[in-house]
Amino acid sequence: MNKLKYIFFFLIFLLPIICNSQQKLIDSLGKVIAKSKEDTLRVNSINALSKAYFSTKPSESVRYGNEAKNLSEKLKYKRGLALSYKNIGIGYYQQGIYTSAISNWDQAMAVWDSLGDKVGVSNMLNNEGSVYFNQGDDAKALELYLKSLKIAEDIHDTLRVVTALYNIGAVYSNKTATFNKAKEYYLRALPLAIKIKDDYSIGTVTVNLGDIYFKEKDYTTALNYFEESLKAYEGSENIPYSLNCIGQVYEKRKDFQKAIIKHQQAYEISKKLDAKLDMTISLLGLASTYQQKGDLKIAESYYLQAKEIAYNLHAFSELKQVYEGLAKNFASLKEFANAYTYQQLLLDIKDTLYNIDTDKKLQGLSFAFDLEKKQNQINLLTKDFEIQQQITEKQKLIRNGFMGGFAIVLLFAGVFLAQRNRISKEKKRSDELLLNILPEEVAEELKAKGSADAKLIDEVTVLFTDFKGFTAYSEKMTPKELVKDIHECFSAFDRIMEKYRMEKIKTIGDSYMAAGGIPTPNNTHPEDAVNAAIEVSQFIEEGKARKIAMGLPYFEIRIGINTGPVVAGIVGVKKFAYDIWGDTVNTASRMESSGEAGRVNISGSTYEKVKDKFNCTHRGKVMAKGKGEIDMYFVDEMIKK
Repeated sequence: MNKLKYIFFFLIFLLPIICNSQQKLIDSLGKVIAKSKEDTLRVNSINALSKAYFSTKPSESVRYGNEAKNLSEKLKYKRGLALSYKNIGIGYYQQGIYTSAISNWDQAMAVWDSLGDKVGVSNMLNNEGSVYFNQGDDAKALELYLKSLKIAEDIHDTLRVVTALYNIGAVYSNKTATFNKAKEYYLRALPLAIKIKDDYSIGTVTVNLGDIYFKEKDYTTALNYFEESLKAYEGSENIPYSLNCIGQVYEKRKDFQKAIIKHQQAYEISKKLDAKLDMTISLLGLASTYQQKGDLKIAESYYLQAKEIAYNLHAFSELKQVYEGLAKNFASLKEFANAYTYQQLLLDIKDTLYNIDTDKKLQGLSFAFDLEKKQNQINLLTKDFEIQQQITEKQKLIRNGFMGGFAIVLLFAGVFLAQRNRISKEKKRSDELLLNILPEEVAEELKAKGSADAKLIDEVTVLFTDFKGFTAYSEKMTPKELVKDIHECFSAFDRIMEKYRMEKIKTIGDSYMAAGGIPTPNNTHPEDAVNAAIEVSQFIEEGKARKIAMGLPYFEIRIGINTGPVVAGIVGVKKFAYDIWGDTVNTASRMESSGEAGRVNISGSTYEKVKDKFNCTHRGKVMAKGKGEIDMYFVDEMIKK
């Protein structure tokens, strides 16, 4: 199939993308806002205006969402505030600014939770799940979707149950090995969608089920589901997708006439809707069908039409299919010069797709900077295998690309050698990125045997930091300024941790976590951690002083430290990340949250290790959430000798 159509929960509420009706709505809302007082009606109207801009001008969605938020805060109108945060998040999501989307949805969820509005909470969990899904973090997406499902089931909200179920199914649809799991969730969603007569959900579930059966080559079952999706989508802009799916089934069955009819119907509807991508997919379906039928000149005509639209759309995946089809078509026509031209273009577009995929992974790393940077966005352990696969694919292209003569094959050999040099450079880059994300000895163990054993380390010192006043600070900064500021801070923290032999574990939002004594145990980790904490605190204090002098907003930092045993190892089987677990980690977190801005707060266990090195003030037993009363100490200074 050309693509799998995943529709996330909050998209159901997007306004129809029909310019004339949308503009009328915007104009109408503008008039209402102009005449309204500063009351809840005005908030709701501004939020509706924010929503109207989701698809066309998401930056305006953010602007109006912030206007609604400010007025809601002034009026103490919580429902308006929650909706404002939701709309701002969607505006950022539409612009690809995922960290800001997550931040606003977290705040929307908090407000809805305070109101006891579980529908709103379920909605936001689905929204956040879609971000992680787009970033390739299936595990986190699945966690959020399951939470949404649990809430929806508890409140008997069938529509949101259906949405969560097919979102979960979408996650499992990512891998052939979990197709059966995907079917299980889709089949749970389908009868519920039918029960509430929600055609949109019925169409989405059935088209995705059909896609799975199509990939499994069960074309009869796939066709049944695609036809069900066609009925459900009747009258909507999704019809071309279902028609093209049906056309592809008939093509596989060699029933070319029916395949042509379906693809032609899809093309005509797409053309009326001016849905360029669906037009391209329809033309590709027609070209492929005529090619298999043996009508090569007609196939060529459709491929060239698809090429023009796909090129203007920068639809690289569809362009790959065009070039592949034309190369094969011209080779069959024995027009080897044209075949060679399109085979060259095919190699180029594969490189482009490879680079796009790499860029997406790097964007994922940028996203994880604010949420969990240590998470490995690229499966570096299988990079060698992937590189070998690329070489093998290019070798196959050389062997099978042409039937017309040995000379052309020799030309391909030259292309192959050039590409192999590029791949070698990519391999070097991947190795460097792997070592940047995982400790060296863990990375080497993973590369050597494909796995790394979890280890119990008897004594480790864990350090947590968190910015105080960060939420208020972030509201006064642009996203670009905010990311720049955090990047500068965390980059400085990284250098400090390296200086004191501390292993950075991860960042989550504005929190930073590191540990000493891992992965290789040593005897100086408690002292190393305290020295690192003092230097981090000094760095933030210096920044605060500069900002105050310039009249700029600032934030402060809390730091907590604890010493004890941990389990250390690799998280996950697809996107690896080195992490640590245990009560020691939890207590270190409580040291941070129970501390004070600008102070290094340490536990009794750490104090016993460093009391001869640092002057400390005993705070007594301090109540820590979930831990009871714990002895805590503020570090004052290093003891001078």
